[in-house]
Amino acid sequence: MNQSTYLNNQFIIAMPNLADPNFFHTVTYLCQHNEEGALGIVINRSTEMKLGDIFKQMNIPVTSLSAAETPVFSGGPVQQERGFVLHPTCGKWDATMLVSESISLTTSRDVIEAIAMGKGPEQYLVALGYAGWGVGQLEQEILSNAWLNTPYGKHVLFDTPIDLRWQAAAGQIGIDINQLTTPAGHG
Repeated sequence: MNQSTYLNNQFIIAMPNLADPNFFHTVTYLCQHNEEGALGIVINRSTEMKLGDIFKQMNIPVTSLSAAETPVFSGGPVQQERGFVLHPTCGKWDATMLVSESISLTTSRDVIEAIAMGKGPEQYLVALGYAGWGVGQLEQEILSNAWLNTPYGKHVLFDTPIDLRWQAAAGQIGIDINQLTTPAGHG
């Protein structure tokens, strides 16, 4: 694949027939996709945990009560003890990867401390763990109709209710994901 065919800064949407419990009916935001594989964050699977629980575990003082009530997401099955923060590109954090001109992925404590104080990014999604694919794995899964890729939509990532993100991400390209079935001849 060449640089223009990588799916960085796009959503991949689990097709209705993808039965893997880690990805059933999920939307994953691809942060990195290159010749070495892919890394993404599932954006529509919240956990029982609130960000306040993370602040408490990390001994971070909280002044933003709204931040403390923010849901924490299950970002994928890999390194579920590690935190990832998706946010609009802003600020200077210790460990930030620029995904696009408008979205960054930060993994350092300083962004969590800033969010707890109400001084972090205005919008953010905090996830534990990530989804990862080895060399050629995601491409093969797309070819076998496991995933539908669509452009990234900021409104889907940050503004759409969690339980509607799967349908909303597909709806960006005019697809009703609930109407899709396994194509004939595949089995």
